[in-house]
Amino acid sequence: MAKAAQNIQELSLEDVMGDRFGRYSKYIIQERALPDIRDGLKPVQRRILYAMYLDGNTYDKAFRKSAKSVGNIMGNFHPHGDSSIYEAMVRLSQNWKLREPLIEMHGNNGSMDGDPPAAMRYTEARLSKISAELLRDIDKDTVDMVLNFDDTEKEPTVLPARFPNLLVNGATGISAGYATEIPPHNLGEVIDAFVYLVDHPQADLADLMQFVKGPDFPTGGILQGLAGIKEAYTTGRGKAVLRSKTAIVPIRGHREQIVITEIPYDVNKAQLVKKIDEVRVLKKVDGISEVRDESDRLGLSIVIELKKQADAQGILNYLFKNTDLQITYNFNIVAISDMRPKQVGLVEILQSYLQHQQDVLTRRTQYNLKKAQDRQHIVEGLIKALSILDKVIKTIRASKDKKSAKVKLQADYGFSELQAEAIVVLQLYRLTNTDVTELQKEHDQLSKDITRYTDILEHPASLAKLIKKEALGVKKQYVSPRKTQIEKEIEAITINTSVLVSDEEVRVAVTRDGYFKRSSLRSYQASVSKDPKDNGIRENDQFVLNTVAGTLQHLFIFTSKGNMIYRPIHEIDDVRWKEVGEHISQSVGLDGSESIVAAYVVPKLDMALNFVLATKYGQIKQVELANLQPNRTYKSKPQLAIKLKQAEDEVLQVYQIQTAAVSQFEVVSATHLGYGVRYPLAEVPAVGAKAAGVKAMDLKPDDYIVSFILTDSAKDSLGLLTQRGAFKQMHLSELPISSRARRGVLLLRELKRNPHRIFALIKEPADLSQVKAVDILTTTGVRIQIDPKTHNFGDRYSNGSFVMDVETQGDPKEIKLINYPQDVGDNGSDTKKSD
Repeated sequence: MAKAAQNIQELSLEDVMGDRFGRYSKYIIQERALPDIRDGLKPVQRRILYAMYLDGNTYDKAFRKSAKSVGNIMGNFHPHGDSSIYEAMVRLSQNWKLREPLIEMHGNNGSMDGDPPAAMRYTEARLSKISAELLRDIDKDTVDMVLNFDDTEKEPTVLPARFPNLLVNGATGISAGYATEIPPHNLGEVIDAFVYLVDHPQADLADLMQFVKGPDFPTGGILQGLAGIKEAYTTGRGKAVLRSKTAIVPIRGHREQIVITEIPYDVNKAQLVKKIDEVRVLKKVDGISEVRDESDRLGLSIVIELKKQADAQGILNYLFKNTDLQITYNFNIVAISDMRPKQVGLVEILQSYLQHQQDVLTRRTQYNLKKAQDRQHIVEGLIKALSILDKVIKTIRASKDKKSAKVKLQADYGFSELQAEAIVVLQLYRLTNTDVTELQKEHDQLSKDITRYTDILEHPASLAKLIKKEALGVKKQYVSPRKTQIEKEIEAITINTSVLVSDEEVRVAVTRDGYFKRSSLRSYQASVSKDPKDNGIRENDQFVLNTVAGTLQHLFIFTSKGNMIYRPIHEIDDVRWKEVGEHISQSVGLDGSESIVAAYVVPKLDMALNFVLATKYGQIKQVELANLQPNRTYKSKPQLAIKLKQAEDEVLQVYQIQTAAVSQFEVVSATHLGYGVRYPLAEVPAVGAKAAGVKAMDLKPDDYIVSFILTDSAKDSLGLLTQRGAFKQMHLSELPISSRARRGVLLLRELKRNPHRIFALIKEPADLSQVKAVDILTTTGVRIQIDPKTHNFGDRYSNGSFVMDVETQGDPKEIKLINYPQDVGDNGSDTKKSD
């Protein structure tokens, strides 16, 4: 009991787990998941090939049941589950996984659609012809052999591998802390690069990439991004874009179809077809009528039939971006080198393979040299024996047995033990004169072989020549044309919105409080009403925009805090006209005091448009549409349209004009204290979106701008409403043209007691017959309408006439023009609200 207690060790759980997991990790890294840099095989793959080789299950023999091979492999070399062995065997036979399959299989060995293979009891397998090149000369002591798991057999630690299998067939694996993703390559290209390296041991990547253009996947495709390939070949990590090979083919009825003949490596074809068909069913793209998989034994073919007048290239670009028709291939070249996992590049892989071949051919040559020397020694003994044949026969006949005959031959005639053994077992029919001649010929040939073997072992140039000769022999026998096309640049995919969205007219509305929506024209016409509630308007809210727009057009919304919010029309929630719609705060964060001041529909983002913005405390700017292009975060963040210098400042209004028409417009602005200024818009420079702009007016310390308008006609009129309820109409000509940043002139007559202050300034057209009314809303909800045609015009020094009683009806809250013809439900476009 005391002795047992002495064997108990106190260890922390952390130490125990660390030690055990460390051992486990080392095992799965070295003995399971990662390939050897020399032969490109994982242990299970190497054991499969070697076991089938020992069983004589080679390409020149009949197929055998896979179950028999799996049993031999499991029983002799790989004590793991039969399913894992069979899965590895099946993969070695799949010509869409390996560039040069190492096993031939009869029966169902799976498919590109992800179908599982038939059970091992149904399929038959044998080594392919090229796998013989991996195993060639393994019986000539070319590689180290170790005992198997139960010490009953010996297995190779690596195969001779007479071609660079790691590059040719690639590898995929995941272990503890390491993963590998090595793409397949073209056998001919890899061997050419290898031969060049033999001749130029100091060759760099640029030299080798003259031959190895890039991966060559068994499924073909187009690999784009030479820079990523070079990076992967340099560092072991990199990425490129792998896309399907497609063609747009015209068919009957003036229609087209997209035909896919090659898909990216390791993509499940059935899943790809299903995903493309989902795009059709869910109408994510407008124009696909049918998706068919027409693949057969002659090759892969996926057909996407399009509707009449569909944008074939646009649809194809969408599929490239949103399905596995195009993927990003990530290189992660990790292999076991010197018993350690290592990230390697192309040069290091080929250098390691060259060292392996030098070792293999050196050991093979040493083996052949010893065999030749041993045979020559025996042949020399046989020739000598034939020259004294009578004496030899007499000695043998005089001996009691074979052992004594060998001893006498060695003692009497100087034969070695090996020579004596060969003499005593010599068959009588060989004791002829012709056999002496044959033995002499054999001796001469052996002398030549020994000289050649010695030359190879003593001269590196001879060894290099032999390596090149045998490598080129493999290339000559197994080379095949490249399947994957390499393109230098990654093609940028641009998707035209018209491919995704059918172009149709809808009704778009934006309210001052931040609600926006789109509705079908049918819903609008069925629901529109003079009652705001029927138009989806909340109490005390109003439309900033209410118009017809196309689904392929764009909405720009401007807020009082200088922000711009962008939405493609087709992305706006499609709701019934009676519904309120989505609030901007559901996707974009805004201040609680922030409101919408203007919204515009822009047909195209590349139009030559300017936006004019002015603020309460006297800043004004122009910004071109090109400087307000939506960024990638437009769905969640607003963009700056003007920088406000003061926290209490706010944007009063935003106007949209044609860039070419800037010189035709004038700016008119009015302040609370009654000053007005008029100057050409051309004096306002166009600046970037983040700029604050320039000074619009020279304001008194306690003054601020209440309104600003743009006019392109000197015949326009101005309408002024004061805080006391007086309304005045005046001709624009009453306000002289001045310059920007001036204080301007008074638009009202100053009173000593209870002076008038401007509440709002509105623009009226020269032809007042277009105006139905000037609509004024008070703080108590009273609505007052003025017919401008019957209202007198005053000069700059008058205060107008009273149109409302602020004591009984409330202060002015909003003013707007109601024009002819007026849309029911549209609250007008020229509106001023109280602060």
